[in-house]
Amino acid sequence: CAPGANPPPPSPKPTPRRCHHHCRRRRARPLEAQPPGDTTVVSAAMICAISGEVPEDPVLSTNSGLLFERRLIQRYIEDHGKCPVTKEELAMDDLVTVKTNKIPKPRPLQAASVPGLLGMFQNEWDALMLSNFALEQQLHTARQELSHALYQHDAACRVIARLKKERDESRTLLAQAERQIPISAAGPAPVAAVTNGKRALEDEVGPDGKKIRPGINPVIIDELTECNSVLSAQRKKRQVPPSLAPIDALERYTQISSHPLHKTNKPGILSIDIHHSKDIIATGGIDTNAVLFDRPSGQVLCTLTDHSKKITSLKFVPRDELLITGSADKDCPCMAR
Repeated sequence: CAPGANPPPPSPKPTPRRCHHHCRRRRARPLEAQPPGDTTVVSAAMICAISGEVPEDPVLSTNSGLLFERRLIQRYIEDHGKCPVTKEELAMDDLVTVKTNKIPKPRPLQAASVPGLLGMFQNEWDALMLSNFALEQQLHTARQELSHALYQHDAACRVIARLKKERDESRTLLAQAERQIPISAAGPAPVAAVTNGKRALEDEVGPDGKKIRPGINPVIIDELTECNSVLSAQRKKRQVPPSLAPIDALERYTQISSHPLHKTNKPGILSIDIHHSKDIIATGGIDTNAVLFDRPSGQVLCTLTDHSKKITSLKFVPRDELLITGSADKDCPCMAR
C-alpha cells in the first residue's frame, strides 16, 4: 500500500465448520445415564460375552457395558442374580435392548468350493448313518423289553387263572362239606365240642403258661390192650392160603407195562377191582377219581369224578355191568357201562 493510504479492513475470520456427526455424538446422552428401555444403534459385528457368537436378540448391560444374548443372560440372572463376567449384582431392569441391522449370515468357507460341499455332504451322511444305527438299536431294545413284558403278562394271567380255578374248587368242596355235615343241635355243649372228628376239651393253662392237653385215661388203655391181645391171637391162628404165589415166584416176576391213571399231585391207589371177562381194571385213588382201564388196548375208558373225597373201595357187578364205588364223602354212586 502507498504511504498515507488507509489500511484495508481486516478480513473476517473464517467461521469454523462443525461436524454434524461430532455434534450429534456430543449431544447424545451417555449410555449409563439412559433410563432402562431406551435403544441405541450398535454394530452387528459385536459378539455375546457368554456364547462368543453374534446374538440374535442382543441386550446391553448398563452396569458393565457388555453385550449379551437375551435368553442367555436372563437365564443366568434367574439362577445367580449376577453378571457372568464382572460378578456384580445385575437385574432385568439393567438390560437395554439393542437394535441391530438384520444382515444375512455369511456362507461358511466349506460351502465356497465343490470339495468343501462334498465334505459337508459326507459329514451329513455319516451323521445320518450313525443316527439311523442308534435308532435301530433303540428299536431292538424296545422290542426285547416289550417281548419280556408280554411274557410276564401272559405268565401272570396263567397264574391268576390257576389260582381262580383252585379257589373255585375249594369253594365247591367247602359247600359240599357244609351240606354233608349235619347241623348240630343248638345249645351249649356241657364240657367238650366236636370239631373235625376230634373231641376238643376245654383248654387248661398250666403254671408255665402252656396249654394242658388231656391224655388217654387208664380205662381206654385197658380196652386197647385187651383188643390187641384178641386180634393178635386171631392173626396167629390164620393160615396162609395155598393159592397165594410163593416168594420165589414173586421174585421172578417182571414189569410188563406201567400206566399212570391218577393225578400226580395226589398219588396213591386205595382200591382196585378187575372185570375178568372183559379184562377191564377199575382203580380208585386219593385224587377222588375212579378210572376204568382197558388192559389189552392200554387206554382209559372213562373217569368218574363225582366224589369229593378219596375213594376207599370199588367193586364190579359183572351180572348187571355195573361199577359201585365208595368214598369218604359218604356217597356211593354207580357207573353203568
